[in-house]
Parts: sequence; structure tokens; C-alpha cells
Amino acid sequence: MKSITVRGAREHNLKNVTIEMPRDRLIVITGLSGSGKSSLAFDTIYAEGQRRYVESLSAYARQFLSMMEKPDVDHIEGLSPAISIEQ
Repeated sequence: MKSITVRGAREHNLKNVTIEMPRDRLIVITGLSGSGKSSLAFDTIYAEGQRRYVESLSAYARQFLSMMEKPDVDHIEGLSPAISIEQ
């Protein structure tokens, strides 16, 4: 897969957003304050990647983690499991 496709994202103030982004590239999301940049990047794309990562763990490991809700989105394709590291 050469791209990540998000269809029908409705987290927070997103209104049925559909977007296709190339994989393995630096992507910049810009816009006015309140336009949904963080909702798209963190609450939709990253949240789904993190949920997929947790699902890939063993049942034993998952029992120690809280259940993660699926973001309000119709479909996300081409996304790998994701984690974040806080500095």
C-alpha cells in the first residue's frame, strides 16, 4: 500500500472528511484554529493506529490495558499499528 485513506471521519468537529495521504512521507496538516487538525491527526488517525496496535497484543497483555473505542470514521485503509512516546 502506498497511501493511507480515511473515509467519513466525524470525530469532534470533523464533518464526514475523506482524505488520502501518501505513506512513508512527512505530512503536514494546516488550517485555522478549530478547523479539525488535531481531531484528524490524533483523535482519528492516531487513535485507530493505537487501537490496532493494542489488538495485535496477546489476550494476556490486553487485559492490563483499557479498552479503546473506535474513532467515529467509516473506514481507514493502509494504516499500520501505532504507538507514541512522550518526552
